[in-house]
Amino acid sequence: MVFFYWFIWIVGILICLLVYFLYKFKKIDKYFWYLFWFSFILGLCWELPLSIANEISNFPPARFIIPTPLPAPVSTILIILTHSLWDGGLFLLGVWFIRLICKNPIFEKFKLGEFTILIIYGQVSELIVELTSTFSNAWEYIVYLWNPLLFTFNGHNITLLPQLIWLAAPIVFYFIALKFKSRYLILE
Repeated sequence: MVFFYWFIWIVGILICLLVYFLYKFKKIDKYFWYLFWFSFILGLCWELPLSIANEISNFPPARFIIPTPLPAPVSTILIILTHSLWDGGLFLLGVWFIRLICKNPIFEKFKLGEFTILIIYGQVSELIVELTSTFSNAWEYIVYLWNPLLFTFNGHNITLLPQLIWLAAPIVFYFIALKFKSRYLILE
């Protein structure tokens, strides 16, 4: 299903454009614009090393079930950049859930509700990404001692490593968002 790769690459770019236009037309403020880019950089923290490890390691963390339609390094670069854009979009969607569920103001001080929403949302969204990937025969993570199998879906592995990443990432995101919000409020 080579179409799936094109889909995730194009949608990654569209997410970036959507956030840009939301910012440009003042549907989101500068704080959320910066959160998107911070989330992109946070996504690079795992997308880059995992993708490089896939290319050069004797123990690659993942494998493409159906090869990507473009040769390396083009496909690798597209995966790193567009998956990180997706990560930024996923984090902003998590922020939107917080805005829907929690009382304003958000991200001004630690609130267990905000924190819990991000953790649960991170786990659910990561699981959906992995299920979609294996259902589409795009990629799966490889089982190792350091990346145990959780279960199989569509005959492919769903492993612990991506879930752990998306357990840690929302924690980092939340505390950086809190710190950034306090500085952002001072600068306003």
